[in-house]
Amino acid sequence: MSGARIRVSHLSFSWPDGTPVLADLSFALGPSRVGLVAPNGAGKTTLLRLIAGELVPRSGTVEVAGRLGYLPQRWSGAAQATVADLLGVAEALRAVDAVLAGSADPLLLERADGHWDVRERIAAQLAAFGLHDVPLERAVACFSGGEAMALRLAAQLLRRPDVLLLDEPSNHLDRTARQRLRTAIEAFRGCLVVASHDRELLDGMQSIAELQPARLRIVGGGYSAYRAVTEREQAAAEQQVQHLRQEVRREKREMQQARERAERRASNAARKAPDAGLPKIVAGTLARRAEVSAARAAGVHGDRVEQVRDALRRAEEAASSPVLPRFALPATHVGPTQHVLSVERLQAQGEDGPLWADRGVTLAIRGPERIALSGDNGVGKTTLLRLLAGEATPASGERRVGTTRVAYLSQRLDQLRPELSLIENFARKAPRLSSQERADVLARLGFRGDRMRLPAGALSGGERLRATLGCVLHADEAPQLLLLDEPTNNLDLHAVLQLEQLLQNHEGAMVVVSHDERFLASIQPTRRMRLTTEGLADEGD
Repeated sequence: MSGARIRVSHLSFSWPDGTPVLADLSFALGPSRVGLVAPNGAGKTTLLRLIAGELVPRSGTVEVAGRLGYLPQRWSGAAQATVADLLGVAEALRAVDAVLAGSADPLLLERADGHWDVRERIAAQLAAFGLHDVPLERAVACFSGGEAMALRLAAQLLRRPDVLLLDEPSNHLDRTARQRLRTAIEAFRGCLVVASHDRELLDGMQSIAELQPARLRIVGGGYSAYRAVTEREQAAAEQQVQHLRQEVRREKREMQQARERAERRASNAARKAPDAGLPKIVAGTLARRAEVSAARAAGVHGDRVEQVRDALRRAEEAASSPVLPRFALPATHVGPTQHVLSVERLQAQGEDGPLWADRGVTLAIRGPERIALSGDNGVGKTTLLRLLAGEATPASGERRVGTTRVAYLSQRLDQLRPELSLIENFARKAPRLSSQERADVLARLGFRGDRMRLPAGALSGGERLRATLGCVLHADEAPQLLLLDEPTNNLDLHAVLQLEQLLQNHEGAMVVVSHDERFLASIQPTRRMRLTTEGLADEGD
């Protein structure tokens, strides 16, 4: 795979409505592991689709040397597709089985050639992702989101690509599956490009490529090295902002002083002209010259002020930080011994019977506990959150609430009405706040001016999550119990940092389902619990 490479030359792309995405982008990548990062909407998926040949550029070229594999975020296969269809081996399996059954059809012999060990290779590849004894005729729709993602990853590796493109491959994967993914990626020896917000996954990359409209900026090392570089640049940019602000003040001061000096000279000339016995026409000429000199000085200094102001605006844009300011949320406060919610022997019904054995789930939440809830894909974590929120009816068991102020944020983020603007949605949640108070909150959340008047449905995934949490946490009945289901899925790295900051401000109880270890560490859980088919238990028990 030493010849595996991607070469992009002067690539430009716009959507049919004319919206530009990439402009004159050029870069080359060889055999290495590259993490692709950028804010949501910057074009990461678009770039991968262009490399994969799914999109046609407006101009420029894309060259791929070697066999290409591409894993998009979502699979668009038929609803009735089987595992064999997904793995791309259905025809090969039918041919092998027919030949082994005695068929001498030349076409079947040709299709079977090179695939005699296909079942063994499939079993080994699926086992590497924790999928054992998977029936190849089983429908893909029967698998959980994490299991389906693991199947799709296995399918790409079975094709033995030289160049492999992965778009958010750790989405929906549980902790164990994420570790298997990292192991598979570390073993890959071709040209690998991974678009991801998973910081642990990105730390295993050999370089990080930051996508900009006309540039792919590459930083050696994993995400931690990239973060260290960007933080140093951020600090330097902030120092430049401070320096230029001082420059603006100095230039304005000098402009004022120059104007005052010119005005004094003009005044003195006008006052002295009669005493000097100068003719009126000469005195008038001198006065006009003094005025022109004053205007010229003001113009020169004015130009300097504008130049420094322009430089300051550029520096402020470069220094813009994704981290939100801290602010108090006293309405979410929960006392240290307050009963928040408890459930006993809670049970849900799955397709094949009860989800959590006979005893169900028993849990008591007291005080401002922060519970990190983990579990394998398909074990029922989302179902449990919906039962805790009262949005689903249990098959059996009891739910007792100590507070009615419970907010459940599903992966769908459907708390806001998409047709209403952000400021209108906030007014519905917090009618007791004044319009200025609501505007101030939204500004602190990064929504200023026209941004707060955008329809909620037009916001990016990260903006929608930030807006939803902001509106919910500042509502008149702010939640004392917050239930979050995989909140970092599909968020860019800046949005994850903002989410962490928001949750650190919450003063109530919290149950968070997430497989993102760095995100969980940032919110400082007081308990870690694991859900299995036997029920719920503290990790380590």
